[in-house]
Amino acid sequence: MTINNVKSIPVIEGARRATEITGMDQENLNQLEQRLTVTPPNPEVPEKPVRRRYTAEYKLDILRKADLYTDPGSRGALLRREGLYASNLTTWRRQRDEGTLAALKPKKRGRKAALPNPLANENERLRKENVRLTKRLNHAELIIDVQKKISQILGITLDTLPENEND
Repeated sequence: MTINNVKSIPVIEGARRATEITGMDQENLNQLEQRLTVTPPNPEVPEKPVRRRYTAEYKLDILRKADLYTDPGSRGALLRREGLYASNLTTWRRQRDEGTLAALKPKKRGRKAALPNPLANENERLRKENVRLTKRLNHAELIIDVQKKISQILGITLDTLPENEND
């Protein structure tokens, strides 16, 4: 008993007989059947798997439980029940021995943040000052050029400095 053009696994059987007993009409029965059918799981692997992250408290709890189990097979049952591997226990024990709770906190993954250059602020300030002074120099040179042209027009001679004293 499946719905047309839909691949699904029916959960109930004998639904047609249920209409005779309950008095449900065919439309309500179809809606009930749609709600009660289970679609099969998607066999496609997701593009990016979700990384499992465990809190420090969870890790310590699992380590305590694993240390309590001494009879054969009980640790394996714990690992299967929790969906863990023996390597998880080994890594977590090493982390616990190195530095208790702080070592068990998950480390941030990915590229580390670049350390700020201590001279970057000063370099930026000096660049801005250099731009400001260059603009003032250009403005002053423009004024001097205008003064030279006016003095030539008026016939006034100006004393010029030798090139080597200009610095």
